[in-house]
Amino acid sequence: MAILDIVTYPNKILKQISKPVERFDKELHKLLDDMYETMIAKNGVGLAAIQVAVPLRALIIDIGDEDGNQGEKTKIEVINPEFLEWEGSIKDTEGCLSVPEYFDEVERYERVKVKFFDRFGKEHIMDAKGLLSVAFQHETDHLDGKLFIERLDYIRRKKFEKEWKKLLKKRKK
Repeated sequence: MAILDIVTYPNKILKQISKPVERFDKELHKLLDDMYETMIAKNGVGLAAIQVAVPLRALIIDIGDEDGNQGEKTKIEVINPEFLEWEGSIKDTEGCLSVPEYFDEVERYERVKVKFFDRFGKEHIMDAKGLLSVAFQHETDHLDGKLFIERLDYIRRKKFEKEWKKLLKKRKK
């Protein structure tokens, strides 16, 4: 397994709309394994393939167990996700491995029902609530070429742009 480079904002790759996965083969399995390794190494709870410059509708989510431990039992591999239902509203602070060191409050659906396939092409339907629902929506946004910062209202978006410039200057030093 390998730790992959994460594409960061404002790279145009992140605006790309990902294509459906058509082959559930060893190549896909290696990508998923490498994505998981990368996500864990970077302390993430989700990672979409486009974030490692692969424009496929594949993502990984692992919000951990009740103690926050991540691993095989809590890992969810999601291929070609499709939302079937959504309801309610939840506001939560989000961050993103492609927008490092920036966090802000985003409003999402509180519950979603998602149809997707696993690495072997087996179909699953999952009812997700709370943080898991937020993770599904956040990562699926990536597949559609959207970042969480695009969901911020005008004032918070301006605040982000100002803070982002400061972060970039700090990194260059």
